[in-house]
Amino acid sequence: MASPLHSIRLPLDGDLLLMQNGSMLRKVKSRSWKKQRYFRLQDDGMTVWYARQAGGRTKPSFSISDVETVREGHESELLRSLADEIPLEHGFTVVFHGRRPNLDLVAGSIEEAQSWVQGLRHLLEIITSMDQQEKMDQWLSDWFQQGDKDQDGRMSFREVQRLLRLMNVDMDPEHALQLFQAADKSESGMLEGEEFVEFYRALTQRSEILELFEILSGDGQKLTLLEFADFLREEQKEGDQASDLALELIARYEPSDSAKLRHVLTIDGFLAYLCSRDGDIFSPACRPVYQDMSYPLNHYFIHSSHNTYLLGDQLRGQSSVEGYIRALKRGCRCVEVDVWDGPSGEPIVYHGHTLTSRIPFQDVVATIAQYAFQTSDFPVIVSLENHCSWEQQEVIAQHLTEILGERLLNTTLDGLLPTQLPSPEELRGKILLKGKKMGTLEEELGEAPGDSEELEEPEEEEEPEPELEPDVLDFDETARNEDKRKKKVGLEKSKTTLCPALSALVVYLKSVPFRSFAHSKAHYRLYETSSFSEAKARRLVKEAGNEFVQHNAWQLSRVYPSGLRTDSSNYSPQELWNAGCQMVALNIQTAGLEMDLCDGLFGQNGGCGYVLKPAFLCDPQSSFHPERPPSPTLTLLIQVISGQQLPKVANSKEGSIVDPLVRVEIYGVPGDTARQETSYVENNGFNPYWGQTLQFRVRVPELALLRFVVEDYDRASRNDFVGQYTVPWTCVQQGEPACLTFQASASQQSLTPSLAKGQGSSCTTPTPVFPPLSGYRHIHLLSKDGTSLHPASIFVHIQMREELGEDGD
Repeated sequence: MASPLHSIRLPLDGDLLLMQNGSMLRKVKSRSWKKQRYFRLQDDGMTVWYARQAGGRTKPSFSISDVETVREGHESELLRSLADEIPLEHGFTVVFHGRRPNLDLVAGSIEEAQSWVQGLRHLLEIITSMDQQEKMDQWLSDWFQQGDKDQDGRMSFREVQRLLRLMNVDMDPEHALQLFQAADKSESGMLEGEEFVEFYRALTQRSEILELFEILSGDGQKLTLLEFADFLREEQKEGDQASDLALELIARYEPSDSAKLRHVLTIDGFLAYLCSRDGDIFSPACRPVYQDMSYPLNHYFIHSSHNTYLLGDQLRGQSSVEGYIRALKRGCRCVEVDVWDGPSGEPIVYHGHTLTSRIPFQDVVATIAQYAFQTSDFPVIVSLENHCSWEQQEVIAQHLTEILGERLLNTTLDGLLPTQLPSPEELRGKILLKGKKMGTLEEELGEAPGDSEELEEPEEEEEPEPELEPDVLDFDETARNEDKRKKKVGLEKSKTTLCPALSALVVYLKSVPFRSFAHSKAHYRLYETSSFSEAKARRLVKEAGNEFVQHNAWQLSRVYPSGLRTDSSNYSPQELWNAGCQMVALNIQTAGLEMDLCDGLFGQNGGCGYVLKPAFLCDPQSSFHPERPPSPTLTLLIQVISGQQLPKVANSKEGSIVDPLVRVEIYGVPGDTARQETSYVENNGFNPYWGQTLQFRVRVPELALLRFVVEDYDRASRNDFVGQYTVPWTCVQQGEPACLTFQASASQQSLTPSLAKGQGSSCTTPTPVFPPLSGYRHIHLLSKDGTSLHPASIFVHIQMREELGEDGD
């Protein structure tokens, strides 16, 4: 029997009816792993289960809410590789949010495949259009289904007790029985649909919200328009707009029509507001593209990926165009392509001299062309690591030119020598090639060559390839023979390894080796860019931090992970951002703290992949040193109040319940980086209460990121991860947002650098002003993969104030 709660109401649709009846589909993992499975859409319209055969024991396969998109067979890299034995028209691919592998399926007929594709897309449209309440109703319906073990549409007290443990609730049996009996209006000893909803409401009473509401309310029953406006003005720092905003929020969140007419807010409306986007820690004003995108490229942090083609480690991992799809859909604007000579004259992409699989370069370019601007229309940079022979370089140039067409930038925008790099705004819809280039733009455009130094030796490779034992390299006999052949090529070709056709496609991002900051100033131009290993970049930050800041104010830098990170782990990007490095490349296939910071920084500004650097990182005469920040100027107080519907730890036992604690971490300049945590709450992941205040002092808020982490305390071993959320300090909601409040910094040095040799540009980037911050905010948690854990959240009160004296008094 279907759940009587508010689940998806399926229309009378033939595709969905077929899915509910179920289909035998072939699940494909590789050329050798292809097995028949019975897939069926459950009656809730929200989950797909599978079994080895029709009528067999079923297991959950996936939830519709976990699905990002559905592709048809010809769009699947794996199915295309099996086109000789599987009709592409019979196949389709389910693509999930986060890093979960795709699910490739093959139906028995074209019609059956189309029914699944169209049916899944229809369900995705329904879920996407859900409002917050509908999502909560669906979440509750899912829990009812899990608790209703015999699927009769009713719940006994025993089933409710089991459900409570599934929901991370350790409740006294007597209290649970009281709530159960109070909700059992029919006195049947069973909870049906609306009775279960009543039970859930009693279970989720939030005393901390009720207490706050009663403090604000004159009669404890409602907030008048004046009371609510005062709260918005005094606590939420909404300023002069508080009165008008109060009216808007009542209309938006108050569920009672009569209360709306009277312009008052009930406790339900107050809670709905606090849990909404308007009550979120991340300022809604910072979500769209809100920054000025007309500054030169070097004034922005740029979302960058390393070894973009890899889905796993750097020794034996899978190379796939899926890596480029995922990166570009996440807003990544700089992708890396390692290209080598391949069979039949066609270049291939893989991690050289390793066991990683290979993909055709032509497929990579076609994928970039298809997905480059689906998430953001700001420019995409292709960082080309070219290891090919002269002949295959010509093929590379041909593929880039023919497949990318007019999107590929192959000359300066105005045909003139640039005095500064173009802006993201000017480069909308363009793809730029970063790589080696013969000669200079001056020579190419007929300008005087100036005093440019042409380096005869080739640029050192960005990433030293890991050395493998000889027996491991046996798989690449052809490649070794090709290397031997190359060594026999004439002296002139061994020195001039770059073919003119490919060289001509590099315009604003010519790769040059870094020797020293003095050497760069003396010999390089603004359109030339250097790459740094993480170790070298870190050393420069510590030894010459101010020079590095000044260098990055006029020239682009790319930082890449150590070649010893064979597991595709990541380094912390923060200390490189502190020095103004624009392209800090990470292995985005690897989840963890480093990617949380990256997602946090680039989650603002429309997720467009470009974030404007602070003014002091755009000034070639800046005195800022990332390792020697100024004295603390701000104090941040975070009261961690409570948590709501925290998920269980992955792969934990059914009866286990988390002991949650919250850790607040700040990442920024060395003096700001800190972490503090609450105590843990024993056996309560459903509605834990902490009520503890953590205090931080901050020197450079413009570079700070706040990360909130929830863990399951374990006294015997390392705590288990539950959820996290990372937000830039400048995007923390404070009424009239800091991210939109700017003024010129009186103490800042001149921001008009010399334009000699094109080393810099006029920089008038505004400096954010940080008014005193205060407010009650919800933090909606994300998984390790960065996907939503709805409705899991933590409730906090944040207060920020300026230091009044040297001791902060």
